[in-house]
Amino acid sequence: MDGAGPGVRAGIGYDVHPLVPGRSLVLGGVTVPFDRGLDGHSDADVLAHAVADALLGASGQGDLGRHFPPGDPRFAGASSLTLLYQVARLARSAGFEPVYVDATVICQAPRLGPHLPAMGRALAGALDVPPTAVNLKATTHEGLGALGRGEGIAALAVVTVQARANRV
Repeated sequence: MDGAGPGVRAGIGYDVHPLVPGRSLVLGGVTVPFDRGLDGHSDADVLAHAVADALLGASGQGDLGRHFPPGDPRFAGASSLTLLYQVARLARSAGFEPVYVDATVICQAPRLGPHLPAMGRALAGALDVPPTAVNLKATTHEGLGALGRGEGIAALAVVTVQARANRV
């Protein structure tokens, strides 16, 4: 039985940013209490960026840097949830409706479990999908490499889309 018809697609997104002092830590649109934040041109929300890249991939729209170049002053300090909202509009204009998000944040600290429900709701709101259509997880890097040493945070996301019947 083939459960994925011709109108179903999936995209994969990945993002990583270094942790630096003097910035707020924003993940999934939620400010998480921590002594450092992610360095980047926008708010550097790796979770929202990974979801956006996955959605762009699933809808055949390239990647986040293509639509929101990191050197463009218009996006300096931008909310990644706002960018994700715009990506969802791009996907819909291409004829694809976001259906489901599954994402994992990889970091040694802080502990993210208590913040995952709020992150899921924020991402669902930006995508205009029910909160039950967003599944989030967090894991450590078991002390290995730069992520394991707490030098940064990464996120991996898979987004499923359904082609709308009136897609061109």
